[in-house]
Amino acid sequence: MNTKKDSPNQLDGMILKTNLKQEVYRKTMSSFILLKEVLKELSEDYRDQLKDKVAEEVLPVFQEKGLFEAEFKIGGDILIFSMHSNVFVFNREHPIWKLDYIKANPLNSYCGVFNIYNFLADSFKYNRLDDLGYLVARIFVNHEGHFFVEGKRQSSELVKDFGSDELTKEYLKDIIETTIQYAIDFDLLVPPYDQVKIANVQQMQSEINHSRIQTGKRLGFKFNSDDV
Repeated sequence: MNTKKDSPNQLDGMILKTNLKQEVYRKTMSSFILLKEVLKELSEDYRDQLKDKVAEEVLPVFQEKGLFEAEFKIGGDILIFSMHSNVFVFNREHPIWKLDYIKANPLNSYCGVFNIYNFLADSFKYNRLDDLGYLVARIFVNHEGHFFVEGKRQSSELVKDFGSDELTKEYLKDIIETTIQYAIDFDLLVPPYDQVKIANVQQMQSEINHSRIQTGKRLGFKFNSDDV
């Protein structure tokens, strides 16, 4: 019986990629822990500034929801920060491939990611499982701790600086505050009449009991870069 052994080159490639991905994961996790610290500090700072100006129930609240998730509630909005446990590489059309930093070493393109979603606070309060949330930003971190961000109102310049920028508290604060401001400005629109003119009995009963007819800030509209 013949057996085929892996060549040294195959094993070397496997070892290289495995170690690389482990390092990307570690860097992403440490960045996500730092992000949680910034969220906690921001919530405390905002509460101090707003406590005598707005009702208690709309004051910012930070909650750590586990290793890979955190929530930041402010007013009628919730921002959910979610770290993916896997490591990704970009499609060939992505602008990252034009960077000298990536051309010099394509392994620098492997990134961990955490996503920032905007939901209505009432969607969770009333357990409206069909309600929609929107991805408003995502942050990519590689094995050297370099990062860039994609999202609403986020600077496109950060992509070109991927090879030099490291994810500090100051950068995270800027990213988060931009996201918070976008969520506040991103108002709930009345859906088109034709989309909501018919409702079934189950929807109506749910609406009467728990306000559960599907809701989203842009329900029935395209969610484009120029929404706000």
